[in-house]
Amino acid sequence: ANDPIVIFKMGVTHFRDGEYERAFEYFTKSADLGDVAAQANAHLKLAIMYVDGEGVEKDEEKVTYHQEESAIRGHPQPRKILAIQEFKRGRADKAVKHLIIAANLGDDDSIQMLKEMYSCGYVSKEDFASALRAHQ
Repeated sequence: ANDPIVIFKMGVTHFRDGEYERAFEYFTKSADLGDVAAQANAHLKLAIMYVDGEGVEKDEEKVTYHQEESAIRGHPQPRKILAIQEFKRGRADKAVKHLIIAANLGDDDSIQMLKEMYSCGYVSKEDFASALRAHQ
């Protein structure tokens, strides 16, 4: 009844079937319940819905909100997205922090992005070495 993982999976099923309004209801409910992993996944799906305007109006503020909520709950994918956004805004230091956290969560793409940023001088040798150790 109130199992956040089951509710999230129901949202995924409705999303795959193109029933975006129902998916939105399930993802929202899952995001509000206590399971951190389900919340992280639900917030990421909600962000995607707001990006694409599937079942909801496109809304950049809500995209960012749900990406941040997903990242806070430990999902590495929105961390990478937030890193790219920060870098585009000229805030390489914040981008690096997001990538280090994602790398610490085991995300391979983030390590590659940190490697590229290190070669361009945006990441210190110490931070890069620390991220590599944490990633392994």
